[in-house]
Amino acid sequence: METIATPLLWGAFALSVVVALWVDFAGLKSRGKEGVTFRSALNWSLVWFTLALAFGGLLWWELSGTLGSELANERTLEYFTGYLVEKSLAVDNVFIFLLIFSYFALPVHLQRRVLLYGVLGAIILRAIMIFIGGWLIAEFHWILYVFGAFLVLTGVKMWQAAHEEPSLEDNALLKWLKNHIPMSKDYDGEKFFIWENGKRVATPLFLVLIFVELSDVMFAVDSIPAIFAITSDPFIVLTSNIYAIMGLRAMYFMLAGVADRFSLLNYGLAVILVFIGTKMLLLDVVKVPALVSLAVIVTILTITVYLSLRKTQKTFGS
Repeated sequence: METIATPLLWGAFALSVVVALWVDFAGLKSRGKEGVTFRSALNWSLVWFTLALAFGGLLWWELSGTLGSELANERTLEYFTGYLVEKSLAVDNVFIFLLIFSYFALPVHLQRRVLLYGVLGAIILRAIMIFIGGWLIAEFHWILYVFGAFLVLTGVKMWQAAHEEPSLEDNALLKWLKNHIPMSKDYDGEKFFIWENGKRVATPLFLVLIFVELSDVMFAVDSIPAIFAITSDPFIVLTSNIYAIMGLRAMYFMLAGVADRFSLLNYGLAVILVFIGTKMLLLDVVKVPALVSLAVIVTILTITVYLSLRKTQKTFGS
């Protein structure tokens, strides 16, 4: 797998991720059962965005010195486009998290811990999936067409299901887990397992964690091929993906109270997936510049958010 990554870029990326996760874990421990305010979530979202922006600057600076400004501009645009795609699709994760936490009646202070472990698991899982995807693309060029068709199909299905209310009531996996894993009825602080009548059993918190991790698997299956449609460099796919999901926990607490105001967002995400999938299917016919892709994605998101807010305003106004 060919990549533009240098030892400096790999080192800066690894160090920033480790430090960021350490700060997140330390902050979780110090806050205890204290809730997360909108302002705090917004500030942390800005911190994660600044970190991603700073790495993009470092990426451009390093590549301009080693490969020239033209290639540096192209790769940096690919990085930011991939970051925006992942960040956009992560909003859909927020809706699923809301569904999971609401169904299991999970207290707010436990939501923070589950999301942090969820992000940690997502980083490991996505790194594995990205390197496997990069190897497959390097060995089998035709798999890009499979990814493209999958994204188009996923976008169409997302559009069709955008108006439906998701539910866990009849979820087959939930029923199977409840029937096969000894489970306590109530939460016991932050414990995933406890001893009950001399038997080790899982708490509902363990079930919540499973569903959070599985939801990220489902979204990774969409988002990773989408970024490979923008760039074939596994390092850019990895960094744009990881920097985007590191801010997922802050994004959740920032959007949790206003998620209903973005009722049309899934339609916009569906269009983005179809656009990216079509771009991938036509990659040997038409080469769409990264700047054009970025402009299209920003335009779709802007229109979708505007129409969602306008619809919400009319609903409350009436």
